[in-house]
Amino acid sequence: MSSDSASIAKIQEVIDRLLGPGGCPWDQKQTPKTLCDYVIEEAFELVSAIRADDAAETCEELGDVLFLLLFQATLAKRAGQFSLEDVATQNAAKMIRRHPHVFGDTVVADQEELLRNWERIKRGEKKDSGKEGGPAGTFDSLPEGLPPLLKAYRIHSKAARTGFTWATDEDARAQYEAELKEFEETCETGDAERMEEEYGDLLFTLVELGRRKGIKANAALDRANLKFLARYRRMEELARERGLELLDMGLDDKNRLWDEAKALG
Repeated sequence: MSSDSASIAKIQEVIDRLLGPGGCPWDQKQTPKTLCDYVIEEAFELVSAIRADDAAETCEELGDVLFLLLFQATLAKRAGQFSLEDVATQNAAKMIRRHPHVFGDTVVADQEELLRNWERIKRGEKKDSGKEGGPAGTFDSLPEGLPPLLKAYRIHSKAARTGFTWATDEDARAQYEAELKEFEETCETGDAERMEEEYGDLLFTLVELGRRKGIKANAALDRANLKFLARYRRMEELARERGLELLDMGLDDKNRLWDEAKALG
């Protein structure tokens, strides 16, 4: 048994002990559905650790995610649905099938053709599965629970793979400027519902502008959030060092502290 296999086996032993006689009452009450929120929570914590370049935290959070995935597979096996072996075997076969340019003789000219081919293969899989009412459209496989910003990126990405997007970056930029104008004009009316609608259109188009440059809006915004928070904390530290209270300071004084915080990196 390889060291990786032994490591997986160790976690499996822990899960089996928790779910076995004399195990943990809390774990024994869990179902695949009750574990869903924990999977999402741990995935977010893992992403935060990765984006923070914190190797130790990433290692820990990977372990938490892995534990929950193995927990789900164990519950499924006990219910007679599938096993961890089924999960691994099916996924490996799917990845090989979806990469004919690596495991087969298919030749793709560029990444755009590669992604279109990927979509065609996915659709073929759904058709061949024979599942009644199975996904058939471009967006039918889009997870409903995706955060809106991430979902907007995936929508644009999938649409582009079918060729439904602006022909050039200039065209996409023109659309963004048109949406911005519509938003500004709506703001003048004071119509809250229309303002929200036009603002959504503006954001949706901005996500596409980033996608065309290889930028994922969700990750970019997360980075901007972290940068703002770090600089604001520096502002608070500078204020404390000088015996000042941010809440009592005027905007000009706050801006000067902000500029100092920015200069610190």
